[in-house]
Amino acid sequence: MSTAAFPEGFVWGVSTSAYQIEGATTAGGRGRSIWETFSADGAEACDHYHRYREDVRLMKDLGIAAYRFSVSWARVFPEGSGKPNDAGLDFYDRLLDALLEAGITPYATLYHWDLPQALEDAGGWPERETAHRFADYAAVVGARLGDRVDTWFTVNEPWVAAFLGYGSGIHAPGRTSPADAFRAAHHLLLAHGLGVQALRAAGAAKVGGVLNISPVLTPGQVGDPGRPLSEEDAEAVGRIDALVNRQFLDPMLRGSYPAELLPIVERTAGLDHVRDGDLELIGRPIDLLGVNYYTPLVVQAQPSEPADPTYPGSEGVLFCTVPTAVTAMGWPIVPGCLSLVLRRLAAEFPGTELMVTENGADFVDVVTGDGIHDVERISFIEEHLRAVRAAVQEGVPVRGYLVWTLLDNLEWADGYRRKFGLVHVDFATQRRRMKDSALWYRDVIRRNGLLESRPKRPTLETVAARAGVSRATVSRVVNGEASVRPEVRETVLLAIKELGYVPNAAARSLVTRSTNSVALVLSVPRQGGDQLTAAVVQYVTSVLEGAGKQITLMLADTAESHRRIVQHVEARLVDGVVLLPPDRGDTLAERLSRTGVPVVLLGKPAIASLVPYVDVDNAGGAAAATEHLLAGGRSRIGMITGPLDLVAMQDRLAGHRDAMRRAGRQPLLAPAELTRSSGAAATRRLLGDEPALDAVFAATDQLALGALQAAREAGRRVPEDLAVVGFDDVDAASAVVPGLTTVRVPVAEQALALARLLLSRLEGRHTESVALPVRLVVRESA
Repeated sequence: MSTAAFPEGFVWGVSTSAYQIEGATTAGGRGRSIWETFSADGAEACDHYHRYREDVRLMKDLGIAAYRFSVSWARVFPEGSGKPNDAGLDFYDRLLDALLEAGITPYATLYHWDLPQALEDAGGWPERETAHRFADYAAVVGARLGDRVDTWFTVNEPWVAAFLGYGSGIHAPGRTSPADAFRAAHHLLLAHGLGVQALRAAGAAKVGGVLNISPVLTPGQVGDPGRPLSEEDAEAVGRIDALVNRQFLDPMLRGSYPAELLPIVERTAGLDHVRDGDLELIGRPIDLLGVNYYTPLVVQAQPSEPADPTYPGSEGVLFCTVPTAVTAMGWPIVPGCLSLVLRRLAAEFPGTELMVTENGADFVDVVTGDGIHDVERISFIEEHLRAVRAAVQEGVPVRGYLVWTLLDNLEWADGYRRKFGLVHVDFATQRRRMKDSALWYRDVIRRNGLLESRPKRPTLETVAARAGVSRATVSRVVNGEASVRPEVRETVLLAIKELGYVPNAAARSLVTRSTNSVALVLSVPRQGGDQLTAAVVQYVTSVLEGAGKQITLMLADTAESHRRIVQHVEARLVDGVVLLPPDRGDTLAERLSRTGVPVVLLGKPAIASLVPYVDVDNAGGAAAATEHLLAGGRSRIGMITGPLDLVAMQDRLAGHRDAMRRAGRQPLLAPAELTRSSGAAATRRLLGDEPALDAVFAATDQLALGALQAAREAGRRVPEDLAVVGFDDVDAASAVVPGLTTVRVPVAEQALALARLLLSRLEGRHTESVALPVRLVVRESA
């Protein structure tokens, strides 16, 4: 079969980072980093500190040519500065020697997000001094290890470190200050410039930086990148590109900030932290730009949309989901965008050599007796490699490709549940097992390319025909049953080897009686729940199919349909059930729970049951909305409750009451049905009963839109006379005048949580119900 080859000398490798794999957080005098302080998960990770020789052997067996690792700053300088720790440097001496002995080229990253806690205590990256301490660290490490490191990278993904660490607080150190995020971003860039200077002085021949680059597209451009944009969407795309990509690309490769970024930084953080000479230093020439690509950013213009905390300055921009396959983390899979990124960089920064330093995916891996058959990961990497090759054929200077990552590891704030590795790690025993993706990648490296055409995968039937046995016999061999005669087993195993057959779910299910089918049961449509239902169908289907499950869609709209569904599940025709309940309770969830088949539920049930569910923090969202009104000086707040036989309405009422009680206020309540006209009628009643009413909190956006209508009819100005807040953030909320302040419910996240919860149940893991956080979105109505 012909090969789609890569250029001679193309570099194949893997990437890791210190905190995620090393463990041994107190060994050899290592100091504490911000991640030990921030994360609840233990950081023993993969114990690479003690098992590095085994991991180097794994890489050698796979034919890995380049290993990108990071140095732990806290291992070299336990307090962030001062006297270097020789024991910490000794570990990297040993690692480098082992790599070179195995014929693997070392690529070293100096900073992969694990700032020493002592430096964070002194102010962290928002302080300029941290960049100078980084330069000292770079000089020491460069002098000690530079004789064996091929290429140095200064900082990894400074956007993530700055805006997830200091802006939204999702990553360590967990601060939530837009001003600190912009200051941290500049000082990380300054650290890069100072680090390049220090490494060059230490004799480094090749130095670069690593940026996460996400193409910014509208939903329509995901399938058609050349699609023309409206003026509003073009501005939104350009602004987010400046915030996420050009904020780092331009200083590093041009020595300047993009013009449209500076006003955002100035009004958020000022510009005093950007000093004369900084940009010249940051823009010093580099030899290589590392490109980390996972998924695009999809946005569109949306008037009245407040800024997302992760993207300060993103007012008027809506971050969108797109109907495409997703990884287990919910990241859209769009391989073609990697070609877009590489072509763009070559066009805008000619002469800059590129390397894909991270690309990979989290999928749900199933460990079986015959291996870990991560077909989805193979497909993901293959399609992205085809995108790289397409760019290379167009003349883009791409030096190599490094998979993220070698080992399943400690995936930052997500802990150990994410599986990005080519090699499976049992964290209880630290046993390493190559997945099918590792063996596939080994073959890609050997041939320096992909197969020109994708081979048709042999089936269970193909193996049975080759061996001259039944499908059931093949299944028994695959599952290791002792009842198969040795000579038959040998014949079947030979056929499996000759055909390159990967035992799949069908082969295993003949013995285990697993159907690998899941029922997605849709009850009577929820009021205002069309968007949520659509997201559940899209994301649950994508994630479960990605895990090898077949989806059976079933509608539960009558008593007869309920009976058929229960019979279907009782007959074990499915392995699990995802149930979207109606607005008002019925007994279907309870009846399904008695079948013994794993069931997960969307929405908190009226009566506590054994069925785990996914919901949002309705009480917390209502409390946040009420506290916002109180903080704005509103003293007479009425609540339109919605029907109180609905659990969500009960919880939203409870959250409102608690916030009012803490403020020493008495709630004013008006019940209503879930319609706009009912919200308007309830508001009229509130205004009639309480002429001094100065705010309305409505339990849904539809009720709130009715409240805005009633306020206009009564001649009440919003928000001057009457503030209005809703709950749900339906599409109309940002389009009305004035824009509606509301509580945003994470629709896609609920759907993804449902899929993950069911997968956990199917794998026999302990599961608990999930209540996702919500976010108050402040617009002109309050």
